[in-house]
Amino acid sequence: MRHSTHPILGQKPGTSGLRKKTRVFMTPGYLENFVQATFDAIGGVAGKTLVLGGDGRYFGAEAAQVILKMAAANGAARAIVGQGAWLSTPAASHLIRLRGADGGLILSASHNPGGPDEDFGVKYNIANGGPAPEAVTEAIFAATLEISEYRKANAPDINLGAVGEQHLAGMVVEVVDPVAAYADLMEVLFDFKMLRSLFHAGFTARIDSMNAITGPYAVEIFERRLGAAPGTVVHATPLPDFGGMHPDPNPTWAHELMAAMMGPQAPDFGAASDGDGDRNMILGRGVYVSPSDSLAVLAAEARCAPGYAHGLMGVARSMPTSAAVDRVAQALCIPCYETPTGWKFFGNLLDAGRVTLCGEESFGTGSDHVREKDGLWAVLMWLSILAVTGRSVAEVLADHWARFGRTYYSRHDYEALPVALAETIMADLRARLAGLAGQAAAGLVVIRADEFAYTDPVDGSVSTGQGLRIFFEGGARAVLRLSGTGTEGATLRLYLERYVPGPEGLAQDPQAALAPIIDAVEALAGICQRSGRAGPDVVT
Repeated sequence: MRHSTHPILGQKPGTSGLRKKTRVFMTPGYLENFVQATFDAIGGVAGKTLVLGGDGRYFGAEAAQVILKMAAANGAARAIVGQGAWLSTPAASHLIRLRGADGGLILSASHNPGGPDEDFGVKYNIANGGPAPEAVTEAIFAATLEISEYRKANAPDINLGAVGEQHLAGMVVEVVDPVAAYADLMEVLFDFKMLRSLFHAGFTARIDSMNAITGPYAVEIFERRLGAAPGTVVHATPLPDFGGMHPDPNPTWAHELMAAMMGPQAPDFGAASDGDGDRNMILGRGVYVSPSDSLAVLAAEARCAPGYAHGLMGVARSMPTSAAVDRVAQALCIPCYETPTGWKFFGNLLDAGRVTLCGEESFGTGSDHVREKDGLWAVLMWLSILAVTGRSVAEVLADHWARFGRTYYSRHDYEALPVALAETIMADLRARLAGLAGQAAAGLVVIRADEFAYTDPVDGSVSTGQGLRIFFEGGARAVLRLSGTGTEGATLRLYLERYVPGPEGLAQDPQAALAPIIDAVEALAGICQRSGRAGPDVVT
C-alpha cells in the first residue's frame, strides 16, 4: 500500500545512522519516511535479502514489524530477523556476510539510554556487513528531503518469537537464533578448549552486559561454552530501558563494575559491553585498561588467538585514538593507518586486506572477522592473552609499557552543551590554528596545530573537518571534536595524550600525568571558562 508523506527535515544520518528521541521515531510516518528514503537511496530492495535486528531497546520490536512490512511492499525477497528482533551489531554484521545478504537494518542507538523518553536509532549496513559509507548516508539524507510517499504492506504482524520461515506479502521472513552463528564464529577464532581450562583452573571474571543485548551472547559463550561459573555474566537480561542503566562501558557509567574490580574481593578479570554489543571496557583486579592501550596490547599479542596465529596484515586506528598502537606496528614492521572517527572508514582497509585489527578511542576494537567493532570479541582476545601468557591484566600492561613505553591517555566529554556555544568554541579555535605554532600555553609550547583531513588509500575519497589537533613539545597531543552520537545539545570531546618512553614515570595517575596538557588546552580554548562548567561531565 502506498502512503502519501512529506519530506523529513532532520540531522544527516552518519556512521551510527539516524538517532533521535524514541517518541520522535514513534511519530506517525517518521520511521516510515526514513526507511523508505533508505530503500530509495540504495536503488530499492526488490529481489534483495535484508538482515534485521536490534539491541532490544524500547520500540525495537514495533519498529521491526514496520520495517518488515515496508520491505515486503518494496519487493524484498527475504528478510532474516533475529528472534525477538534481537541482534547485536557485530552479530548482524556477521549474519549479513555469512548469508550473502544485500544489507541490513540495525535498530539501536548504541550506548545511549533506552526507553520511551530516551533514545532510538536506525542504521543501514551495506553488503560487506559494515556501516554505510558517506556516499550512501549522503544519498539517504538527500532522499529524506524529497520523499513524497512510502510503501507498506497491509498485513498482520509476524511472530518474531518463533524460529523458522514465515511469509509476509510475498516476502520470506526467516526468524533465526540471534546468538548461535556469532558464538560459532568465536569458536573458530579462539581456542575454546584452552579457555575452558582457564576457567576450570579457578580463573574468575565479571562480565557486565548492562541489561543490554550482549547478555544472551555472553551467557552462551562464557557460562555455557567456556564453563565460567553461573553468575559470571551480570545484568544479563536485555531490558527495553536497560534497567535504567546507561549502557556505555566506561568508568563513569559502568560504575558497579569499576567498584567490584577495584574492591578487595575483585575477580581476576572484568569487562563491560554497551547497548548494541560493539563496545567494550576491559579491567583487571585493581586496574583499568584504556581503549588505546587495549588496542595496542591486542596488536602486540594477537598471535595468542588461533584466528591470528599467522600475524597481522596491518592495523588502523581512529585519529583521536592514541599513538600507542603505532609503536607496536613499527616494531612488528606492519603498516598503521590513521583514519577519521567512525568504523566505516576501516571498511575499505579491511576489504582490501590492508589491515587485520582496528580500534577507536571510544571503547571500540575489532578485526577482519566482521565489519563492525566487536565487544565480546575483544573480551575473548584478552582472555586468550591471559591464558597463553599466564599473566594478570596488570602484568600484561606493565610488560607492554616496559617494552613500548606508555602513552598516557584520557577523553574528557562536555555533554549537552548548547549547540551554538560548542560550535563557537570550535570555530574560534579553528580560526586561530595556523597561528598557534610557537605559542606557549600554561608552560607548554605548541609545535603545530591543524584540522585533520583523510584521503582513503583504497578509493581516494577525501574527508575533511575531522577534528582539531594541537601538538605540544615533548610528544604531547590534544584533539577537539564535536560528537554526533547524542540526541540533546552538543557533546564536545577533548582527547589528551602524552608519551613516556619508560621505565621512569610509567606508574603515574593518568590525570596527573596529563594535567599540564589539560591546563594548556583550557588556556587556548577556554572550554570551562566559556561554558561555566567546573570540568568535564565524563572522564575516561
